[in-house]
Amino acid sequence: MDFKSVALGAGGLAGLSADALLVVVAGTAMPEGMEAPLANVLRDAVKNGDLELKAGRALYVHRPAGLKAQRLVLAVAADDSAKAFKAAALAGIASVKGLGVSHLAVAQVGASRLTEAHAEALAMAVSDSVYVYRHTKPSAPSAPRLSKVTLACAKADATAVTVGLRRGAAVASGVEVARECANRPANHATPTFLADQAKQMAKLHGFKLQVLDEAAVKKLGMGSFLAVAQGSDEPLKFIVLQYLGAARTEAPVVLVGKGITFDTGGISIKPAPEMDEMKFDMSGAASVLGTFKALGELKPRVNVVGLIPACENMPSGKAVKPGDVVRSMSGQTIEVLNTDAEGRLILCDALTYAERFKPAAVIDIATLTGACVIALGHHHSGLFSSDDELAEELLQAAKRGLDPAWRMPLDEEYADALKSNFADMGNVGGRAGGSITAAMFLKKFTARYRWAHLDIAGTAWKSGAAKGATGRPVPLLTHYLLSQAR
Repeated sequence: MDFKSVALGAGGLAGLSADALLVVVAGTAMPEGMEAPLANVLRDAVKNGDLELKAGRALYVHRPAGLKAQRLVLAVAADDSAKAFKAAALAGIASVKGLGVSHLAVAQVGASRLTEAHAEALAMAVSDSVYVYRHTKPSAPSAPRLSKVTLACAKADATAVTVGLRRGAAVASGVEVARECANRPANHATPTFLADQAKQMAKLHGFKLQVLDEAAVKKLGMGSFLAVAQGSDEPLKFIVLQYLGAARTEAPVVLVGKGITFDTGGISIKPAPEMDEMKFDMSGAASVLGTFKALGELKPRVNVVGLIPACENMPSGKAVKPGDVVRSMSGQTIEVLNTDAEGRLILCDALTYAERFKPAAVIDIATLTGACVIALGHHHSGLFSSDDELAEELLQAAKRGLDPAWRMPLDEEYADALKSNFADMGNVGGRAGGSITAAMFLKKFTARYRWAHLDIAGTAWKSGAAKGATGRPVPLLTHYLLSQAR
């Protein structure tokens, strides 16, 4: 997608040359100072009941009088924030999809300034609107014609808008990588596939890469990771990506992504309905790959390590059983009370491996618990951290990336649920506070660094008619890493 900014000249919006002009109306009052052709259309539409000045409403006008653009869309935003601008842009773009629009011009009226955040939000909205999964669906619609987007702004805002569009395009590219990986079925998106994607990305952007096989993982003593993988014929992979954007003496941020490429639940097998969606259980891994894609394009001055433990969780004669005790890389033993609580079993060994990088911070990302979906639904990702400063930095990054997260508790009392008579800990507690006890389990492997955990079980994908990966939390992660750049 070609994103450009243009400073409005004497001809104003009426003189913009594009296949379609999308005008975002900020606020629910008639904007002042609009140029005559647009003001006339908007006033007439409101007067005749064709458009209400309410957030989410949009109106398509074909061949509007006085405008160079052959198509006009008016989309109403709740206010002049970047979040509202993005929502209005999504509604407006939907009005011209399938109409042969290859060049879309976008502007905002009713607000004084366009910022970097507005420009980034537009790039994200466009990318979301035009994405179509095609890899295993030959009958999918042909590629969208929209290939160029121009954001019109005041001359004083042009620099900020250009910066925002560039950042938004990079983050959107990362989101698309994450969506594409997670959307592929499990017979395509295997641990080997994830390793191959990392290899391609490393070659393209110059990242350092190491892919460890079962023998190497066994040598490291990752007994917990191995226990989950042992029920599958698909070979496990442990992927180590490194982006070196700062001095080698700078401590890196480590991202750890859960890479369960299909989760049957193992011996504690899941019910059949919606089990197909367990191909999305590697969305944490996909978000790490997506974030590295954004890093490769933006090249911030920060060091980042990506760790992806990848395997399947399958039932077989070789599979780990409820009641088995395994030894983690940390030396701590774990009683596997439920084989469907496997994500934490592969993450804990990756979290121990992260110690060797002497990290500035470690963030794990996982579709970890259905309990988090019950707690927060599908809007906020769950954020857990015992470090207040790190938690606040991630919450601010979530706001900047329009990728919401909500901080959850980590009181030590919750750890009581993980006590075991036969090991240092069990891998599950009771149903109550399930997302919290899962985070408390992970916390037991993070004593040597600052750590946060993102439970994205409710936000990594959508079900129903809109079924598919969202690419979250790539925007949150990217904004956090940009905030750490020197």
